[in-house]
Amino acid sequence: MSFDKTITVALTGASGIQYALRLIECLIKAECRVYVLMSKPAKVVMGMDTDQSVPSRTADVQRDFSQRYGAKAGQLFAFGQEQWTSPIASGSGTPDAMVICPCTTGTLAAVAAGNCNSLLERAADVVLKERRTLIVMPREMPFSTIHLENMLRLANAGAVIMPPNPAFYNLPKTIEDLVDFVVARVLDQLDIEQSLMPTWGSDVVSIPE
Repeated sequence: MSFDKTITVALTGASGIQYALRLIECLIKAECRVYVLMSKPAKVVMGMDTDQSVPSRTADVQRDFSQRYGAKAGQLFAFGQEQWTSPIASGSGTPDAMVICPCTTGTLAAVAAGNCNSLLERAADVVLKERRTLIVMPREMPFSTIHLENMLRLANAGAVIMPPNPAFYNLPKTIEDLVDFVVARVLDQLDIEQSLMPTWGSDVVSIPE
């Protein structure tokens, strides 16, 4: 079965795992193929930030996420950090885009330096060199000069820097509303149709002169 787009979602050990989980859910509903990379610290954070069960092995991640989000056969794959034979480790298997969500400052630094010590770092390096879309969502405050310089370096290399900063003009009533605002903006960047929130000004009624 063919899918509209292939998107890699990488989860690292920063707080804000809800953004990634909601993004994966939306990508599955949008008929995208999803590659999931989940670091060991991300699994720890998932246990702290949510009440969901934390998958232990990579195979458990793939099975659990596929069942949870209703993925079709061949739609969602999870890869381990040492799985160098996975398609995302090579330019010939580059996805349409990759989202690091949330992104630790350590991961930010490693990708900015071109390190390839894990599959996540290599996958991001491949996306950049193949001129595909890399979205980096650093979750930290305040940012140090080092953090900002790493973000600038990645931006100059073509990455999109998107700290997960929700807005309030849509009058959010729940945490889910705040999460959906950020995920909607990511989907917009990926050029994937979404109905989580209207675009700015779409509800404005034109007044005749």
